[in-house]
Amino acid sequence: MTKTLIVAGVAALMTTSAMAQSIGVSMARFDDNFLTTLRTGMEDHAATLGGVDIQVEDAQDDVAAQLDQINNFIASGVDAIVVNAVDTNAVDAMSKAAEDAGVPLVYVNREPANVDSLPDNQAFVASNEIESGTLAAFEACKMLRSMGYAGGAKGYMLMGQLSNQAAVQRSKDVEDIIGIDMCNFITLIDKQTANWSRDEASDLMTNFISAGDEFQVVFANNDEMALGAIQALKAADYDMADIVVVGVDATQDALQALQAGDLDATVFQDAAGQGAGAIDAALALANGEDVDQKVYIPFQLVTEANVDDFTSKN
Repeated sequence: MTKTLIVAGVAALMTTSAMAQSIGVSMARFDDNFLTTLRTGMEDHAATLGGVDIQVEDAQDDVAAQLDQINNFIASGVDAIVVNAVDTNAVDAMSKAAEDAGVPLVYVNREPANVDSLPDNQAFVASNEIESGTLAAFEACKMLRSMGYAGGAKGYMLMGQLSNQAAVQRSKDVEDIIGIDMCNFITLIDKQTANWSRDEASDLMTNFISAGDEFQVVFANNDEMALGAIQALKAADYDMADIVVVGVDATQDALQALQAGDLDATVFQDAAGQGAGAIDAALALANGEDVDQKVYIPFQLVTEANVDDFTSKN
C-alpha cells in the first residue's frame, strides 16, 4: 500500500482551501536516511510559508507507481509537483505528463536524464555530483599517501543503484581521481552495487573480505553503504585505523562514525536545503516566475577536523 504524508502550512489552516497552493511530492522511497532528511526539509519549509499544502507520497522504488502518483497529482489539481526520481533514466513520461497538463514540475536531488532538455516550466534542484565523489575520493587518496601507501594501495568500491545518475557519476568521480598522477597508485580490486543499502553493503563487503585480498581503502557512493562496509570490517576484526573508508551525504549516523574514528571522510549534501529549494522553485513556477532550470547547492568535505560543524545540519 502506498504511504502518504500530508503537511499543511499553519496559515493554510486559517484560510480556505481554495486560497492555499498545493504541491504534490513523489519520493523514490521513504526508507532511506538521507531521503528522510530531504523530505523533512520540504515539509518543514512548507510549514513556515503559510498557505501551502504539500502531499508527499512514497513510490517505494517503483517507476510505474511513481508515474501513477504524478498522474494522480495532476488529476487532483495540484499547483506544482516535486519528484525525487526512482529511475533517473525513466523520467520522460513524467515530464511529458506534467508539461501536457501545464503543471510545473521540479526534480529534486536525483538528476533526471532529460535535465538539459526540460520544458520551460520544469527545473532541477540538487548538488553537483561531480563534486561529491571527487571530494571523497581525493581525500582518501591524500590519507593513503600520508599512511605510506604511495607505492601502491588496493581497494573496493560500493556503488548505488546504477539506474540512478548519482551512483553513475560518483563512481566515475572515483575512477577519475585514481587516474590522476597523484592518486594512480590506487587500484580497484572490484566494484559492485549495494543499492545504497547498509545491509546489502555489509553483505557485499563480507564477500569481498572472504576473497582474501589485502586492501587499504573502501569507496562508497553514500554513507549508508560506507557504514555497512564498516560493520562488516569490524565483524571481521579489522582495525579501522588501517582501512580508509569514505562515503557521501554526512548523515547523522555517518558523522557519529566519523567522530568514533571508524569513517574517515564524508561529503555534506544539504538535504534540507535541497528540499526547501525544491519547494521554493515549485511555488515560483506555479506563480509564473522565472526560475533557473538547474539550481546547485554546494557539497562540502567533512573530516575529523571539521565534523563538529556539521552535526546539526542533516
